[in-house]
Amino acid sequence: QVQVVESGGGLAQAGGSLRLSCAASGSIFGINAMGWYRQAPGKQRELVARITSDGSTNYTDSVKGRFTISRDNAKNTVYLQMNSLKSEDTAVYYCNVQGSMWRYKYDYWGQGTQVTVSS
Repeated sequence: QVQVVESGGGLAQAGGSLRLSCAASGSIFGINAMGWYRQAPGKQRELVARITSDGSTNYTDSVKGRFTISRDNAKNTVYLQMNSLKSEDTAVYYCNVQGSMWRYKYDYWGQGTQVTVSS
């Protein structure tokens, strides 16, 4: 029973900050990467940020310099610090957990958390 639970979403003003958290729990092993995706109304889901277990990161261009992804491997938790928020950051943010157990690859998703940025 694997659970992926996001928290920290909500309403922020433009220029403000939010921190999202995502914790994976249950019978999960071999996590290789955790990341955040988002989907705004009428748009495709896009990668926001991703971090591997060894600390390598990747960001979409629109958030570089504003967002920072980090993780706590011991807690199977990933964070997304979002600063200098813009109205275009408004979206549902989804946590993604990727890894492998033996030769089985898995991809788990959280249910999403709404981030709304007012201008």
